[in-house]
Amino acid sequence: MQQQTTSTLDVYQIVTDRIIELLEAGTVPWEKPWTDAGLPANLITRKAYNGINVFLLSSLAYEKNLFLTWQQVQEIGGKVIKGEKGHLIIFYKKLVKESSEAGEVPKEKQVPLLRYYKVFNVAQCENIPVGMIPESSLSTISPLRQCEEIIDAIPNPPAIQHQESKAYYSPVEDYINMPKLNNFNKSEEYYGVLFHELIHSTGHKTRLNRKEVTGNIEFGTKDYSIEELTGEIGAAFLKSFAGIADDNLTNTAAYIDGWLKVLKNDKRFIFYASSRAQQAVDYILNRREEKE
Repeated sequence: MQQQTTSTLDVYQIVTDRIIELLEAGTVPWEKPWTDAGLPANLITRKAYNGINVFLLSSLAYEKNLFLTWQQVQEIGGKVIKGEKGHLIIFYKKLVKESSEAGEVPKEKQVPLLRYYKVFNVAQCENIPVGMIPESSLSTISPLRQCEEIIDAIPNPPAIQHQESKAYYSPVEDYINMPKLNNFNKSEEYYGVLFHELIHSTGHKTRLNRKEVTGNIEFGTKDYSIEELTGEIGAAFLKSFAGIADDNLTNTAAYIDGWLKVLKNDKRFIFYASSRAQQAVDYILNRREEKE
């Protein structure tokens, strides 16, 4: 069992404040490379953490992104090093409630309930049995080949063309336009941009039918900002999955300031965008396994 709580703490605000703290320190958490440390996962179950938990945990910059709950540490005969503190992660649990109007039969309604618990990195623990911590989490497949395999395996993919020297996704005609590969300084940059546009394409009505893509969205609106952050977070997930280290981050003052303004005005914004990004990544990877 995991340590869980539904106390009156404003978890939305706590997590948003953490993201704001990172941005104000000059770190964009969804662009921070974590390829060497691996995607954050539970040491015991080997299940990957998802959504906002990915960059909450990866931004901690541990050598290995492997975590355990307090109870799991005890169960394997280990212990948390004195003075170490747990790291908050969140998940949603659906609560069934009955609702009815006068004269109508009560109907069951599922309401998402935000919960949280804390985990410890393996570096914060001692006496973990020998052999439980893998030597390396890196893939043996080359990053560029991994990128191509991701693209080739997308179900119901959009067309990808190279007609113009700019990158964009057209939801009306359902195609992605990319500058040619030789227009980029590195192949990794090309795939990073392509991943961003592929995330947008998952919002098409024949895929995930995301309103931020299918609607008549204008530049500068909240829905536009949500979709842009969805694209950035989703692309970061895919780059890490492929093993691409992002050494061309867009951590400019204006870029960071823009996201700070949005996050300070809406404590649920980052949750919504990261959830949409995770759904998009799962669609692209055709992934159905359970995650934490």
